Formats: sequence, C-alpha cells, structure tokens
Amino acid sequence: MNPSLLPSLAWFAHVARHRSFSRAAEAMGVSRAALSQNLKALELELGVRLLHRTTRHMSLTEAGQQLFDTLQPRLGEIESAVRNLGDALGVPSGVIRINTSRLASKALIEPHLAEFHARHPKVMLELVMADGLSNIIADGCDAGIRLGQSLAEHVVAVPISPPLSMAVVGSPAYFERHGIPKTPMDLAEHDCINYRFPGSGALHDWDFNAPGKNGRHFTQAVTGPLTTNDDGCMTRATLQGLGLMQIVDIAVRQPLADGRLVRVLRDWTHHHAAFYLYVPSREQMPAKMRALIDFLVEKRDAAS
Repeated sequence: MNPSLLPSLAWFAHVARHRSFSRAAEAMGVSRAALSQNLKALELELGVRLLHRTTRHMSLTEAGQQLFDTLQPRLGEIESAVRNLGDALGVPSGVIRINTSRLASKALIEPHLAEFHARHPKVMLELVMADGLSNIIADGCDAGIRLGQSLAEHVVAVPISPPLSMAVVGSPAYFERHGIPKTPMDLAEHDCINYRFPGSGALHDWDFNAPGKNGRHFTQAVTGPLTTNDDGCMTRATLQGLGLMQIVDIAVRQPLADGRLVRVLRDWTHHHAAFYLYVPSREQMPAKMRALIDFLVEKRDAAS
C-alpha cells in the first residue's frame, strides 16, 4: 500500500474513536479544519465515503465502520510496540487513557496534574469522564478509577484514596436559617439537593449507618429545590446555601477545612471502600502505568 496513507488512516481512527472532529482534533493537537480536510483527502484517495457529516453530528458509514474495526487493533499493536521501546529503556512514556468518574478526577487526579507531568514529561494523560463502570478494554482505555464496591471481580485494582465516607454537609448560612438535623429522620424538614445517577436515571437515596459499632445500613429518600446529575453543580448549590447534600467526603475536603461547609450527622455516617485504579492485568505492565500507580499511591499515603 501507499505509505503516505498511514498518517491519514491514523487520523481517521482517532476521529472514529472519538465520534467527533472537535474532540479528536483537541486530543491530537491539530485544528478541526486541518483534520476535516485530511479526512476528505483520504476519502478521495480511497474512492469511498467513510463519514456522514452534518453541522452537529458525525457518524461512520458502513465502509468507515469496517475500516475502523480493522484498523483499531492494528494501531493498538503499533502503539504497544512503540511503548515497549520506551519500556526497554526504563523511561515512562506514551499516552495513558483513564476512564474515571468526574468526582474521582477532580479529587485525585486534577490537583496533581502539573506535578505528575514534571516528573514524567514523556507521559500524556487522557481523561475519559464516565460515571458508570466501564469495560476499559472495549472503550480503548488503559485503566479506570471507581469505588471499590463497583469493581468487577477479574480486574487488578490498587487503592488510590483512603477509605471514604458519605458526608452530609451544608453552608453556615443554611444552618443559621434552618437549624441542624440531629438524625436522618430530621431531613424530612430540610431542603436537600438530590443527585440523579447519569446511567440509570435513579435518584440517590442517602446512605446511613445506625450509631454503634455494628449499626445497620439503611437509605433514606430526600426532597428539595434542586436535582442534578453533576456533583460539581450540587456542591456549588450547597455553598450558596440552597440546601444540604450528601457526597463522598474526599470531594469536599477543602470547603470543610476552610469553613465554607459544615458537616452534620457524623454519628450516622456510612463508610465506603476507597477509590481504586483498576487495570486488566499485571502482566507486562508498561513503565508509564507503573509510574502512574506509584504516583497515585504516594498521594494516597500523604492524604491518609
């Protein structure tokens, strides 16, 4: 085949994987216009239409899907070969695609991005935000981050946070107006911010354990002026005094530390397993992945 087609085929695979010119162009560090022109030239060279394009959407034609299904595993093999060259020298390098919940990304990865890059300048991170447990292999990712109880049995997982708990918090201004609940049953008299799971669409019933060493776990539905599927929106609304929220404690460490939020119902706290970084196998783990695991474990120990 014509070797000059190889770069364009790789660009096509990126577009097909992202299902978006804009996201693919951003990931590759090129302009959307350059990427679009390159793909048009590839279609002209091959004499077949690979993509359906509209002003808002992009999808693969039957021929495009067939080409992508053939290219994807081969490009993965090429990336692995290039990665192994770096590993042979013991230098972490290459791209790590991480499927992570938004909350875990904000709490565990984003605060340390600059430090990780300074230590490992040849490693590039791609964060794929998804709040449901994902098949990382099928999604083309190298690793995932989820709560321990959400992990499948067959994966290899390393804890990257301390054990977690579900914190009920509100702003000082809210408690001045409405008082402080003493038990979960008192929440019926309070404004509470509801979280709707993006995948199932179900509302999150708040988790509690009865006081005492072996207190039973139970859940309680709450009501209030706002429902959202974004923990960041929920936190901002709580900081404004709109109502109470329940969230994993690691997500609100800073506003609790500086007094912008106050934690209540501590005697009724429900505890969670830690966040884990999970990978499909320990066999032939590349240097870049070992570097990431060591870094996140270091940050976990520092936070404990």
